[in-house]
Amino acid sequence: MLDSAGTRRFVAAFTLTASMAFLASPARAEPPRGKPVQPEPAETAALQALTKGLKGKIIWSTSRDGNHDIYISNIDGSDAKPLTKGPKTDWFSHFSPDGKRVLFTRSKLDWTIETDANYPERWDTWVINTDGSDEKILIPNSTWANWTRDGKSILYSRGSKVFKCNPDGSGETLVDDADTQVKGALAQHPTLSDDGKFLALTLRGSGRETGILNLETHKYFTSGGGCQFSFFPNSHRCIRVNETGIGGTSIFAFDLKPDGTHGKIDGGEIDGKSIVFMDMPGRRSHEYFPRLSPKGDYLIWGITQKGHDHDIADYEIYLWKIGDAPEKAARLTYHSGNDRWPDIFFE
Repeated sequence: MLDSAGTRRFVAAFTLTASMAFLASPARAEPPRGKPVQPEPAETAALQALTKGLKGKIIWSTSRDGNHDIYISNIDGSDAKPLTKGPKTDWFSHFSPDGKRVLFTRSKLDWTIETDANYPERWDTWVINTDGSDEKILIPNSTWANWTRDGKSILYSRGSKVFKCNPDGSGETLVDDADTQVKGALAQHPTLSDDGKFLALTLRGSGRETGILNLETHKYFTSGGGCQFSFFPNSHRCIRVNETGIGGTSIFAFDLKPDGTHGKIDGGEIDGKSIVFMDMPGRRSHEYFPRLSPKGDYLIWGITQKGHDHDIADYEIYLWKIGDAPEKAARLTYHSGNDRWPDIFFE
């Protein structure tokens, strides 16, 4: 046991060590407010050609007001305005299947980085109507929440565990514990196939991979690297970000076999067939946050020209009609702040 003098020496040494560690820690970058950017005539023409006749809304998380709020606009990016506002970090927003509500993740403290999503006690899941009314907390201590496509459930993460609940937040049930698939893993971006057979996961923590859990057989299949795995509607066809491409990333698309596995991915191919779904030509080609439209006929996602950091890099939101040439994709946002995690709803 330490005497009083020994205790004082221990406390002083501990305090000095902690202070030195704090001072040695890198400063956390603040989100950029940025400023509006003027589109080029060719960009305006491409946007008008793609969105002509389309009616609906898009939502995304943006730092343009000094932290990260959820913004809402018309499909062509016009009439953009904040749906949420405040000092917290609001991100990972999704329309309800009927387009009337928006589910999003909000930090408990002021501006918080995305990688802290691994700590569910720092976040809550909130819901708000698309007209800005009835904003309320729905699922405490949770991240990565999204509606199932039929709107009957919400899927979300807490650390290694994936849960499902009713749309009002009641009836929580455990779907999976990723720690049983990969020891020490944390579950991100969980997505169910529409028939409920497969759970797509991005795993972080002790390892970095994507995978598919067959919920009928409880067998897990490692898909490879990358992140942000999700399904086409009414299908076992998947998309995910891969860490290869013109700008260092691209988006893959491929079909699962009946057991939830797929062939070996080799150089952007499976069984000699290309699975590169989108690899945007040009200098702005570092791609993340892919989201399929409700019918699976459009892709909305973020692309940056330089940098990678999901919180501060100048990602812009793009829209592409699936099947068109990649060059026909159109830029929706023109702002040098950080724009990320979009979703789209068609009227």
